[in-house]
Amino acid sequence: MSGRPSTSSTPVAHNALPPPSTTSASRSSRIAPHSHIKGLGLNPEGYANVDSAGFIGQTNAREACGVVVDLVKSRKFSGRALLLVGAPGTGKTALALAISQELGTKVPFCPMVGSEVYSTEVKKTEVLAEAFRRAIGLRIKETKEVYEGEVTELTPTEAENPLSGYGKTVSHVIVGLKTVKGTKQLRLDPSIYESILKEKITVGDVIYIEANTGAVKRVGRSDAYASSYDLESETYVPLPKADVHKRKELVQDVTLGDLDAANARPQGGQDIMSVMGSLMKSGRTEVTEKLRKEVNKVVKGYVDQGVAEVVPGVVFIDEVHMLDIECFTYLNALLESPMAPTVILATNRGNSLVRGTTDIVAPHGIPIDLLDRCLIVKTDSYTTADVAKVVQVRANVEGLKLGTGVLDKLAGEGDRSSLRYALQLLTPASILATIAGREQIELEDINEMGSLFIDAKTSASSITTSETYLS
Repeated sequence: MSGRPSTSSTPVAHNALPPPSTTSASRSSRIAPHSHIKGLGLNPEGYANVDSAGFIGQTNAREACGVVVDLVKSRKFSGRALLLVGAPGTGKTALALAISQELGTKVPFCPMVGSEVYSTEVKKTEVLAEAFRRAIGLRIKETKEVYEGEVTELTPTEAENPLSGYGKTVSHVIVGLKTVKGTKQLRLDPSIYESILKEKITVGDVIYIEANTGAVKRVGRSDAYASSYDLESETYVPLPKADVHKRKELVQDVTLGDLDAANARPQGGQDIMSVMGSLMKSGRTEVTEKLRKEVNKVVKGYVDQGVAEVVPGVVFIDEVHMLDIECFTYLNALLESPMAPTVILATNRGNSLVRGTTDIVAPHGIPIDLLDRCLIVKTDSYTTADVAKVVQVRANVEGLKLGTGVLDKLAGEGDRSSLRYALQLLTPASILATIAGREQIELEDINEMGSLFIDAKTSASSITTSETYLS
């Protein structure tokens, strides 16, 4: 192929600079460790499909999580938690992400690690309470009088500036809106014209303007302007079917954590001293229990009126054994709260000392009274065939081609050391193959990566050997 150096018998140095990209549309999106997980991969009866939705194996764990999803959807999982236990790299975080995707994209998902509670700015219990509040959504529904349609005209009218004899100012703006049923011409305040400019609205956009507040919202571009490109940076929406002037139900999603934060940080003045004072304040504000009760009272009022709906989300605490006895006690109280979200815990420890104590040894480092509230799901270790399938899925997600024998080699490395080590060799090996002018990863690339980067077991044994020799 032109533009690529030919493969030669001389070895290419691993620290050589890669050749410049020949395509302008090269893939630049970031691929996360769990980009391939799309859900639990269950059939309508609740049984796990083989190698579905990005999951390889873990049939029992996926089916158990499917039962939990059904319990959450039927609002019968309150007061309990799901505990995922298993060796490192067996898919505990992937299962938690899959549960959140099964519950829906609008359901809040708040992941954290057990060590996050040890903050120098706020108390440990405050960090936990904040995570729980961020995982409880509030869906606010309002019926408002709006003008909605496709913009057909946008004409600002200027007049002499009354404050000075120089320059002109916008006195009003004429906006034409069109729907399937008809058109309407609006004469609007100049302040609304500023909102239109801020939203970057042009002729052909579908917008709505709230009649009471004058707030302007751009919905998208009218689909009459849609092109036939495969990739579009624009969102196209159909032309509204109702009248231009109508009553419309608007839905807004916030979390209780957002409401707490908004009320905990009162806005100061606009002078320079107020601005400097806000800059000097700590980045995190501790929310008092009194303020949370006031927010809950307002939220309850909205729910009773039928204006809002509480949407319990998911709190995922990875490495939960890092919490101490005080945090576990507080977790018990949070789980008993009437507005508790779904709680998923994960750990890779067996019997271990409960942090913050000197004599309490418990399964997974979690006190028995909290364990009694948990449904425990175990993740299984992967076989060599499973490792090969996982490596192939990740190669497909990252757009990598594997040569003959590469998959078997990586599967063997994963079985000998760990799945994560096998996956970590993929991308560096692809860089080496690109430098050598190959379009796919070959065995020699994997072998060289294995000599450059060793796995954890080999590293630990080499240190132990050297210590024995020195002693």
